Amino acid sequence: MPDDETTPTSEDTPTSEETPTAKETAAAEEIAAEERGGDSPAEFLAETAPETVAPPGAPLLSVRDVTLRFGGVVALDGVDFEVRTGEILALIGPNGAGKTTCFNVMTGVYKPTSGRVEFDGERLSGRKPHIITRMGIARTFQNIRLFPEMTAEENIMVGADAHHKTSVIGALLHLPRHGREERDGRRTAAELLEFVGLEGRGGELARNLPYGDQRRLEIARALATRPKLLCLDEPAAGFNPAEKERLQQLIRDIRDLGHTVLLIEHDMRLVMGVADRIVVLEFGQKIAEGPPAEIREDPRVIAAYLGVPEDAA
Repeated sequence: MPDDETTPTSEDTPTSEETPTAKETAAAEEIAAEERGGDSPAEFLAETAPETVAPPGAPLLSVRDVTLRFGGVVALDGVDFEVRTGEILALIGPNGAGKTTCFNVMTGVYKPTSGRVEFDGERLSGRKPHIITRMGIARTFQNIRLFPEMTAEENIMVGADAHHKTSVIGALLHLPRHGREERDGRRTAAELLEFVGLEGRGGELARNLPYGDQRRLEIARALATRPKLLCLDEPAAGFNPAEKERLQQLIRDIRDLGHTVLLIEHDMRLVMGVADRIVVLEFGQKIAEGPPAEIREDPRVIAAYLGVPEDAA
């Protein structure tokens, strides 16, 4: 299947002369801590959580009879589900079920052949990915998509830039708004680094961070866009059991801050432990939907994962 997403290269990143030193980054983190007046990172982030049109429990994102074809291949076939405000919804299924393809439709990478996707009262189908990000949907990827030659702090500031209003001319002239937004971006980066467990690592290049830290950094960058809906695509891939436990708590903390979470994950223990509801796909079709206890016992789900007929599951 085609993939319109591109991986950032070193040509997109600043030179080493433009990269702040670890000392400068540590100073920025100290300033951020002073500016928040004693609030914890969670308290600071909760204050900046986005507001949605949909009240808690109401549909925030609706996928309505979405079909996507690539030539003769039907990747999604009449998929229909809702993500409710304030919940953690898991989208699961065997390999090739269409989970990431569904994410790509929601985030503007693919345009559906038919059907529609609505988010917070507005239609998404046909909108560009950067517009969808500004509307309030952020995502991570199966394969980490950080800017490797940027520092951890700079990667998060790229996410914060999604809501900056300074023009190119304003940035070149260093107008007051540009200065304020730059300071706000550094403050947000410091808070998010602490929130995801990377306090003091802001000055390190992303490529030098351990794999698990890169995963958490990608989540922090997505949170910097102030999303109403955070889409996590297999965030536990490559994690050991202890890291999965910490990730599970992080996902809960993100939801508790006021963000809605849509999760693709193969680790069923993590899914069953964190999700409020689960949607199951197989061969591009929805075969089940409900709370974890119900999904665990569903014969169609058991058959899909074990590869046996439903009546034998």
